[in-house]
Amino acid sequence: MAPPCGIGPHPGHARQISEEVVVEDRKLRIAAVGDELLAGLGDPRALGWLGRVLARTPQDGMTVESYALPCPQEGTEGLAARWLEETGRRFSDLYENRLVIGLSGRDIEYGLSTARSRLNLANILDSATQKRLEVFVVGPPPTLDQTQNRRLDELNTAFADVTTRRKHIYVDTFSPLLNHEQWRQDLAANGGTPGQAGYGLMAWLVLHRGWFHWLGMDAPE
Repeated sequence: MAPPCGIGPHPGHARQISEEVVVEDRKLRIAAVGDELLAGLGDPRALGWLGRVLARTPQDGMTVESYALPCPQEGTEGLAARWLEETGRRFSDLYENRLVIGLSGRDIEYGLSTARSRLNLANILDSATQKRLEVFVVGPPPTLDQTQNRRLDELNTAFADVTTRRKHIYVDTFSPLLNHEQWRQDLAANGGTPGQAGYGLMAWLVLHRGWFHWLGMDAPE
């Protein structure tokens, strides 16, 4: 029986209140820095590996904004000098902010020691950690030059160590692509730069080496 008008339920009684729970979509902003491979140089579809990865990233229940900030022929010195200012202008307190770093092998050409390259990357990652940014690092892919690849192998190992020690995700593209026939054919056909097939291989590695876990979502079937 309902209580008399003006008299509410006893304080000890549970009240059933129908509430509509509104769950807001997640909002992510991804800023990506790297060299010309980040821009998809040589890709007839103009997507590169990043564009392919984003195209395969579901946006159900979330909004993903991505801002690619490539700089041609950039090594870790240039990257360390510019990443904070350029990415900071894209980030917002209203979003979950994420940082993608596409590393190159340019440090070898510029005569940097492996120790210096390690330090540059470490400084970037330490600053990102202080700013509570989750970082996804993609290592440099192999070339067709065997001498260059021997040095890239060492650099790749150093980059991976620096990244994983700081609990960020590192995708090794060098090791799986070093003797990959399709990768080598694609480089040979495009003057040493990946084409459609090469960028597709890089994108596959990124998608299957922690991308969805990093974004906090289930991988699509």
